[in-house]
Amino acid sequence: MKTASTTFGVLFYLKTQKTSAQGSAPICARVTVNGKRTEISVKRSVNASEWDERKGMTKGNRKETAELNMFINQFKAKIINAYQQMVLTDAAIDGPAIRDRVLGTDHLAPTLVALMEYHNEQQLHKLAPGTMKNYYTTQRYVKAFLKEKLYRNDIALSQLKYKFILDFERYLFNYVPKDHQKPLNNNGIMKHIERLRKMINMAVQLDWLAKDPFASFKKRFDKVERESLNSEELAGLADKELSIERLSHVRDMFLFSCYTGLAYIDLYELTPIKVITGIDGGLWISTSRAKTDTGVRVPLLPQAIELMEKYRDNPRALNNGTVFPVISNQRMNGYLKEVADICGISKTLTFHIARHTFATTVTLSNGVPIESVSKMLGHTSIRTTQIYAKVVESKLSEDMYNLKQRMSADA
Repeated sequence: MKTASTTFGVLFYLKTQKTSAQGSAPICARVTVNGKRTEISVKRSVNASEWDERKGMTKGNRKETAELNMFINQFKAKIINAYQQMVLTDAAIDGPAIRDRVLGTDHLAPTLVALMEYHNEQQLHKLAPGTMKNYYTTQRYVKAFLKEKLYRNDIALSQLKYKFILDFERYLFNYVPKDHQKPLNNNGIMKHIERLRKMINMAVQLDWLAKDPFASFKKRFDKVERESLNSEELAGLADKELSIERLSHVRDMFLFSCYTGLAYIDLYELTPIKVITGIDGGLWISTSRAKTDTGVRVPLLPQAIELMEKYRDNPRALNNGTVFPVISNQRMNGYLKEVADICGISKTLTFHIARHTFATTVTLSNGVPIESVSKMLGHTSIRTTQIYAKVVESKLSEDMYNLKQRMSADA
């Protein structure tokens, strides 16, 4: 049987490898769609000697034989009817979908929305709140895509094909925000697809899917230069007198991150108990990154210690039980734009730039080995540190100058 793009066939056979001690073997239906086979158990057994392999039926004249053959014919008709109904309703057709419809379990088949909800429920207490927020956003985009482009609220996992992710990618590229948000850029779109792929991989691990239907998809991230403050900008920021208290507080917290490499959430959760005496007798930060739960130990520079001392008796910090009078990341970034204007910094200042500044200007540019920088940033791979921490040109120039000096001395 054949439609414009689908080949379909049914045959019945004995699963002889499951032959019982009494010599009977289970009867199975093999549904083949576009060359891919799916097995459906008929829930009947027969002795191999009574099976006609060519006809796919039992042989003999007994009443029981006739009744079993009638049952097989009815079962075959049910399969063909399920296939034809799917053709008429323009449903996605494959062997598992036909099997689920024949067995009446199609309404129980795992769906994409159920998978996303299960994933988010399972990961809620394992991933950082910011990461979970991103998964919820991806889920909203998938639901919007299903509704606006596929005219449905959900889809069975068995119906997901490579075309689904291509159509979803195109939908995100063409998505027009309905509020003040900016349109998605390429890297943002790849992040949404990356999160969807992780959820699909969970379905594979749960045996809800036989294999990842998107395995051939290649992500394409645009290379982004990680912006940081150079030494002159950092010095200017540190030396600037700020008369507005809220801006002074934000500037100081930003500077503390420049000297320690702490991300916003880790600074937000920094309490006095996380400041310890290290192996060298000096003060260290000992904490775990909220994003990855990776242990981080950072020896404190004098500038960082001075900033902490400044807020030792701050009422809001004391009330919060934190080292600094922290505020929300959104407000922090808003105030940092004001600070940048006052300090004559043309770069768009966000709190995360402080982490980049620690990696480049404060550590790597001053000869700290990348392995040490990676440890202090809490990275599990130096490759991640290499992305964050570009070596500035002045450091390259200095390294080559030192090399020239050594080569001249050896000559």
